[in-house]
Amino acid sequence: MEILPLVRSVLAEVGVRYLFSEDAPALLPFARQLFVAREVLVRPTRWVRPGWVPTPARRFRTRQQVAFTNALQPIVRRRRSSGQLGNDVLGQMLRPSCRYGLLSEGVILDTLPGITVATFETPSRAVGWILLHLARHPRAADRIADEAALLPADAAATTSTHLERLQYTRAVVREVLRLHPPSWLLTRRAPRRTQLADYTIDAGSTVLVCPYTAHRDAREHPEPDRFRPERWLDDPCPPAKPGVFLAFGTGPHSCEGAALAMAMLTALTAHTAHRYHLSEPPGPEPGYRVTTFEGLATPGLHLRATVRGRGRPAFGDRPPQCGAL
Repeated sequence: MEILPLVRSVLAEVGVRYLFSEDAPALLPFARQLFVAREVLVRPTRWVRPGWVPTPARRFRTRQQVAFTNALQPIVRRRRSSGQLGNDVLGQMLRPSCRYGLLSEGVILDTLPGITVATFETPSRAVGWILLHLARHPRAADRIADEAALLPADAAATTSTHLERLQYTRAVVREVLRLHPPSWLLTRRAPRRTQLADYTIDAGSTVLVCPYTAHRDAREHPEPDRFRPERWLDDPCPPAKPGVFLAFGTGPHSCEGAALAMAMLTALTAHTAHRYHLSEPPGPEPGYRVTTFEGLATPGLHLRATVRGRGRPAFGDRPPQCGAL
């Protein structure tokens, strides 16, 4: 089966439910179309046009944003008028804060489409690499499966306490993020003249930071090209030294959704390894392509899933349902 479309569907539902709880079913179809629009927009093209040119991809993106906003607006108004704001991200945005007061409806509607896409865009790239490593490292997958036996049978009953017990699973996730950071290139703009090592960076300069190469620095990560999750068990806390682990960026502009992403990736990895043996199907190596435009991903990745304890493929030749993993 092809992995990324299935993963994207699962993560989209998780992310939208986290943002909108009971209103998620009404917004999920529009959220999925937002991601499709994003995929079309960032697809590599031979011709680079200025941002103001209304290309078909940009017009499609605009239509999907309008559709999502039109579906979200009555939900925002209903929650505010009823006073039942909700115990989710939207509910928190509807509450006044000491610093910013009450956010306007326009700010909320402008902000949430981007947040919605972010909940499953980058995690989808990461899951592709994680599942590929489970297929290539069956001993690690077996160890995760044993650890995941402690989880509730109902995935929806999983809590942060359960996730904290999955130490080896989290180590595998962090190790894959180290080897294959979904955001492999970060950009920062220097607000003032800065001295960095032997280099002088002028104010206004754009600095490119590459987590992919930084994560393979042998001075910080012994045997940097080797998949060795145990390194995170020896030092389970994130490195205190800035720049050592950049999967979620660093500093004041680091990813605000890092905790949510780690929870999603850890839970999905544990439940998948607990239910299935993953393997690469017969064929030429590798069974996927690597893209770096907008992110390090594995499009076209196909894996074989076999139910643990059985000798037959889990899905045969038919497309799996979105909740199969």
